[in-house]
Amino acid sequence: MRKSIFLVALLAGSTAFAQDNGTYQRPPAVIEELLLAKPTPTVSISKTGEWMLLAQRNPFPSVEELAEPELRIAGLRLNPRNFGQSRGVSNASLRLKHLKSNTEFDIKGIPEPARISGVSWSPDGRQVAFLQSGAERIDLYVFDIDAKQAVQVNQQPLNATMGNPYAWLGNETLVYRAVPAGRGALPKAPAAPTGPVVQESKGRSAASRTYQDLIKTPYDEALFAYMATSQIVLVTGKKETPVGEPGIYASVNVSPDKQFLLTRRIEKPFSYLVPAYGFPHVWEVYGKTGKLVKTLVKNPSSEGAPIGFDDVVTTPRDFGWKDDEAHTVTFVKALDGGLGKQKAEFRDALYVQDVTSADAPKELFRTRRRFEDVIWGTQELALVYESMFADRKERISILNQQAGRLDSLYERSSNDAYSDLGTPFTTRNAFNRPVLFTGRKNELTFRSQGSSPEGDMPLVQTLDLKTGKKNILWRCQAPFFESVVEVIDPEKLVVLTSRESNTEVPNYYIRDLRKRSLVGTKVTSFENPYKAMEGVSKQKITYKRADGIQLTGDLYLPKGYDPGKDGRLPVFIWAYPREYKSAADAAQVRGSKYTFTRVGYGGPLFWVTQGYAILDNAEMPIVGEGNREPNDNFIPQLYLNAHAAIQALSKMGVGDSNRVAVGGHSYGAFMTANLLAHTKLFKAGIARSGAYNRTLTPFGFQAEERTYWEAPEVYYNMSPFSFASSIKTPLLLIHGEMDNNPGTFPIQSERLYNAVKGHGGTVRFVQLPYESHGYSARENILHMLWEQTQWLDRYVRDAK
Repeated sequence: MRKSIFLVALLAGSTAFAQDNGTYQRPPAVIEELLLAKPTPTVSISKTGEWMLLAQRNPFPSVEELAEPELRIAGLRLNPRNFGQSRGVSNASLRLKHLKSNTEFDIKGIPEPARISGVSWSPDGRQVAFLQSGAERIDLYVFDIDAKQAVQVNQQPLNATMGNPYAWLGNETLVYRAVPAGRGALPKAPAAPTGPVVQESKGRSAASRTYQDLIKTPYDEALFAYMATSQIVLVTGKKETPVGEPGIYASVNVSPDKQFLLTRRIEKPFSYLVPAYGFPHVWEVYGKTGKLVKTLVKNPSSEGAPIGFDDVVTTPRDFGWKDDEAHTVTFVKALDGGLGKQKAEFRDALYVQDVTSADAPKELFRTRRRFEDVIWGTQELALVYESMFADRKERISILNQQAGRLDSLYERSSNDAYSDLGTPFTTRNAFNRPVLFTGRKNELTFRSQGSSPEGDMPLVQTLDLKTGKKNILWRCQAPFFESVVEVIDPEKLVVLTSRESNTEVPNYYIRDLRKRSLVGTKVTSFENPYKAMEGVSKQKITYKRADGIQLTGDLYLPKGYDPGKDGRLPVFIWAYPREYKSAADAAQVRGSKYTFTRVGYGGPLFWVTQGYAILDNAEMPIVGEGNREPNDNFIPQLYLNAHAAIQALSKMGVGDSNRVAVGGHSYGAFMTANLLAHTKLFKAGIARSGAYNRTLTPFGFQAEERTYWEAPEVYYNMSPFSFASSIKTPLLLIHGEMDNNPGTFPIQSERLYNAVKGHGGTVRFVQLPYESHGYSARENILHMLWEQTQWLDRYVRDAK
């Protein structure tokens, strides 16, 4: 049996737990109960607002399921048996609910066991399509809301290796990507290589990020071509029509008038340096009959493309359909050589091209910042979004297509949550595409999180396009957190909202926002799945660090806790650092004090049931104003943040400042290791799936775009690996054996473990079999929770 099927737990020194036999362990019963609690269903609503679909998620898979065959090639993780992706969340059931009658219906014909994904309403809202993933194939099902009977509509298995494998083409036809007939068996690995794998650079710069699961051999190339090749098929009823020839289609998009397909087809040579989305590719347009209508462009590999956060490729990019026209393609091209640091009056230009015309593409507008998005509306009014990472600024402009003019409407710092307008209301046009709702003269309507010094209080507001004046039409009211999740009728301001409170599980309501009240129709009655958390107190606390920047965090205290009687509690702080260019932006309040307490497998809330004070989402801002980058002062600011949090809990009389643990995942793990290397604030640390040696990510990481060679001292000083000899506080390292996140290779934890161990530190390394950057298997997660419980109890709660 493969040795790594068992969890590997390595210990330093003579310290050991009572059980350390390499077998799976389980945490206290209440923690297991919280982990395995059945979550409330996810919902989606038909475009008419008449029907709601409720989907119940499948439980955590077993480690045996994770151990099934998997191909890790071209930046993808694929199931070689069913031409799908090997990891992902699926649903176990679907139910329909008629909102007016408040009646629920079962859907017949769903295969067992159900592994449902990719659920999509038809344009008229009368049918629902979904994917069913079986052991040997993936199929496409459709059910009519009247019949409520799911029927398989595909003949050939679907190929779901890349992107969305199907789409509606009108109300009666779907387009999907099929596994080509007669595909044959998976290519066999050669018994021996035919020669070495050779890569060569001939003086051309080709910097690349630390991608994982890349193609490494000619055999990998053959596997990728075999798995990714598909045939585009149209299906109406039982009739299927192939479109074009088989190819490696990364995406297929339907035109607004449903007459054309825009495809991105990957070509050879495949890259060994970038994932599949960076391979050479050609953009083409096909008609419904399968005829190739137009080849738009052939783009080379993205190898050697600039890698700055404001850099882009110089070839045409961001192809898509123009939502307000029948069959016009849009694309963007850089005007500054793709280099964000290069001075230029204009950064990007957006082009349009009618696919039925022989005319060349026409430039529609230029942006002074990097193009982000456009929301089409009318010929006189569309919204264009542009931004730059370097100064964290973004702009919204009004596009008047008739006049050929782009006028700035709204500018802000992208870190300034208080000034965020949110998302504009849209409506469906004649092509059933979402376009700007312009029903009110000279006004647009937006919904947002309503961030403010009081926390997030979602709202709906209008913006006068002439005066810039905002007018709040509706805002959620304390003690509830309520947000708009779907706009049913933008003219009448009828919306679907989700409402929750500290004690009330999220449920959905139909609201008429003109009444500006909580009066509405409740359309779900979900119950609290986390009974063990009832009675736990939650509050959002604010405090300041030594330099005056205000910080916040979500404090949870055990059920029935009384500081006067029970004394100070051991503390567990969970955090994730974020970078800002402004101290004012960093000091903003984020999140809400009125949200319901959700318990996720990766968070710290389990241990409030074990007698700990939990400070979750503890703000850890790293600020670099003016010409200074945030990371120029990373370690001192980490200390200020952590010290302020500990002192705040101590001053409240709830936290024991001598018994504090800190933890985090990914960049939060990086933070944790640095705090243990550079401070004596904590009794223990828990670091999961982190990167600890920044020289292994030499072309930038997180919000740092300088390379190692441009700022070697920053890379060295930010690497806790450089200071492993100083890590004497007990550190628990956990990592997925098959982490695929750029930069967080499992070797990052392996090397830090050995470095700390080699210098006599107290450290434990747990490698979870088959897990990626996020964890999936029930046994692995339960064991992870056991490990964390043991660590906290030994080194924090029971610390001398």
